[in-house]
Amino acid sequence: MYKIEAGTAQHLGSRPQQNDRVALFTAPKAPGYVLAVLADGISGGATGSEQVLHTAKQLFDEYRASEVVSLPRLEELVREIAHDVHEILVMDPRTGASEPLSTMVLMVLTPERQAVWGVVGDSRLYRFDNKECLARSSDADYVAHLMEHDKLPEEAARKHRQAKLLTNALGNKNRAPFVSFGVQEDLKAGQAFLLCSDGLWSYFADVELATAVAKKSPREAAEILINKARERAQGKGDNCSMAIIKLVALPKEPVNYTVQKMRKAV
Repeated sequence: MYKIEAGTAQHLGSRPQQNDRVALFTAPKAPGYVLAVLADGISGGATGSEQVLHTAKQLFDEYRASEVVSLPRLEELVREIAHDVHEILVMDPRTGASEPLSTMVLMVLTPERQAVWGVVGDSRLYRFDNKECLARSSDADYVAHLMEHDKLPEEAARKHRQAKLLTNALGNKNRAPFVSFGVQEDLKAGQAFLLCSDGLWSYFADVELATAVAKKSPREAAEILINKARERAQGKGDNCSMAIIKLVALPKEPVNYTVQKMRKAV
């Protein structure tokens, strides 16, 4: 068994405004469920990232837990959040460079030691086991999607960030977002998750992030990582945001000893 220690943190970096949004939510109709949300408004200010938080909270508040946890239902919840946000942003009247776009990372923890997540864009989710990075989200699934469904050559698919038409983001009027999904079961104490924007992960090796999260509390780790990111950015850093979720072992029950004095027989 474990308890959850979690926290969020943000820094403006060297930007004029904060376009990232990050939050942790519980579900009023699904006791024991936790939702972590991180969004990076990559165009149109914070409009897109604000919409991610608003829609995610609204749909999570409506989520009703069944007697048995359904991982497909949770995946569908993540998919629905991404779809609804995308549709709302696409209907935004602004056009051109100011059209609202946002990345998204969502993760749901269940009371049955499970995690389900979905990622759109270049914000990341990391999975740690103590000081080891088990895995992290990447562009690999999206590149494969472009090669299979758009029939793009591998080199062209890997250059998708340079083409507005191919940008994987919520609100892109040229194409629907591609959501990369993941699941982890049998969670245990010592494991942790990090959701973060590119204003953080751009400056760190995986092992550095894993070590900071493993050795410190979420608040202390966030402070260390933000300070180091600012130092390495040398005055050119982007908005820096993160959510840290640690699974911590429960303290052992104290053992009560009964001491009896024995009388010596005479």
